Amino acid sequence: MKRKFRLRRSTDFKRVRRLGKSYAHPFVVLIKHPNEEIFSRFGVAAGRSIGGAVQRNKAKRRLREIIRHRHSDIQPGWDILLLARQAIEDASHEDLLEAIDQLISQAGISERHHVH
Repeated sequence: MKRKFRLRRSTDFKRVRRLGKSYAHPFVVLIKHPNEEIFSRFGVAAGRSIGGAVQRNKAKRRLREIIRHRHSDIQPGWDILLLARQAIEDASHEDLLEAIDQLISQAGISERHHVH
């Protein structure tokens, strides 16, 4: 994903976590917070509960890959944080896709449901 579409600074992560609205699924938590940009930015995190560095990095890679494909389906103007949960390790790619699609529509940030 292009650099401008990523949340990179820890202050951005903290702001989204503190002020954002969250939506939970057994595999992943989505937290959204409005930004002042004309595009949405994404951050991915996996805590120690996921496992060691290998498991955490794998979980983050899987989430980034899904966001890379879903990025254009999301309304502009949001900072979005995806937090991996422990059950993500047992999730198939299809299960994870379904979970993220469900969270995107639940959060009301899907471009498809957006009326201009």
